[in-house]
Amino acid sequence: MLPRKKVVFKPALLVIIGLILGLVISSQFLPATHAQSANISQESIDFLTKTGRAMAEVTAAVKPAIVNISTSRTIKISGGMDPFDDPFFRRFFGDNFRHPKQQKEQKSVGLGSGVIVSSDGYIITNYHVVKDAEEIKVLLSDRKEYTGKVIGSDPKTELSIVKIEANGLPTVSWGNSDQLEVGEVVLAVGNPYGLNQTVTMGIVSAMGRANVGIADYEDFIQTDAAINPGNSGGALVNVKGELVGINTAIYSTTGGYQGIGFAIPSNMVKSVMASLIKKGKVVRGWLGVSIQPITPELAKQFSLKEDIGALVGDVVENSPAEKAGMKRGDVIIEYDGRKIEEPNALRNMVANTSPGGEHEVKIIRNNQPLSLKVTVGELPVEEQGEVVSAAVYENVMKGVTVQDLTPEIEKKLKIPGRIKGVVVTDVSEESPAAGVLAPGDVIQEVNRKKTVDTKSYEEIVSRITKDEDVLLLIYRKGISVFITLSQK
Repeated sequence: MLPRKKVVFKPALLVIIGLILGLVISSQFLPATHAQSANISQESIDFLTKTGRAMAEVTAAVKPAIVNISTSRTIKISGGMDPFDDPFFRRFFGDNFRHPKQQKEQKSVGLGSGVIVSSDGYIITNYHVVKDAEEIKVLLSDRKEYTGKVIGSDPKTELSIVKIEANGLPTVSWGNSDQLEVGEVVLAVGNPYGLNQTVTMGIVSAMGRANVGIADYEDFIQTDAAINPGNSGGALVNVKGELVGINTAIYSTTGGYQGIGFAIPSNMVKSVMASLIKKGKVVRGWLGVSIQPITPELAKQFSLKEDIGALVGDVVENSPAEKAGMKRGDVIIEYDGRKIEEPNALRNMVANTSPGGEHEVKIIRNNQPLSLKVTVGELPVEEQGEVVSAAVYENVMKGVTVQDLTPEIEKKLKIPGRIKGVVVTDVSEESPAAGVLAPGDVIQEVNRKKTVDTKSYEEIVSRITKDEDVLLLIYRKGISVFITLSQK
């Protein structure tokens, strides 16, 4: 009987055998990626590849027109601890030695986005992005930086127009936001958290969102495309690469993205922009009616089949609505062929209409449908409450907001008819005029020049230099007084 041979395994061979056994065993338990790939049809792969390429093309076409907007302004903060404000010190020396609290100046910076809509440098952004900014820097996709200037703002829609001195710039073409449908794919492009040229994809979640509490005129597009801080003023585009909205705000309990974002429809943006550039203010259409929603109870009282539309509660005397034959109790159900689901929709449609044109309004009166022709007028100043200007003044009048003095304001503030000027509606905390001017003051003169309205006020204030002291004649609490303003 022959002796058994001793089998000796070299270390390298043991490693190889171990690897082979491991692969064999793991193949029994782990899914095979090759097998998975084989289960994906070529049709699906081709479809998804084409979809990915299409999205990439849209993104490449839009991104060059999206800019980063950085702003800075000076704010005043209280200084550090006052050594004289010590209980032990006051016990011996009393309060006479206490120093007034010192204020320090500090630079506050902000970031946002913007969309170039004309090759000669007009940029759309949000009002809150550039509000009270002393310096605006615009960074393009090619890393070129420009100084921007606000040429007009409309706080009522949360929109501002910034201009840079450049030509031949890339732009985004306008889309028709009225044609957007719920479920349609959209892309949001902007600079969230300062991360330039960020693109997110989603769908249109809802249309005509109002009562959000962001602006006076609300007709928002709701989307689930991720929008975060810094996206404000960026573009919402459709699959054609057309601008259908300006990203404005998010609904969030944490400050970050939670699946609900809001964008201003492009048709509203286009209308506001054209008015600001051509006329220096926003001119809105006006019917002259007070309207309210139709509740189930009101629908029953007025014998309506549905609780949709806008119920006319009152008609202003000599208004376009009265001239067209509209009456109290009418229910407006259509405006220019577009259905009115609730009052805010009608308000926005009319506001976006240029005054002077004739428009068809369908109503229900005493259970009977009627069609009226209405020539839309211009919203009166006392109703729209337009401010003087959104331009940022680099002088002591910075941060002072004024409005034309109307009969309604005169009556409310008990201002005599002989007083002519502009009324102060707001003074920001950072303004050199803070603590000197106050809401309700009527500015009659600036540097001995009369300010009879907001236009003359703007002309005078825009000429004041940065370090120039200003003499104001104001009307306050029944008397006219002279006051001076200077840079502190």
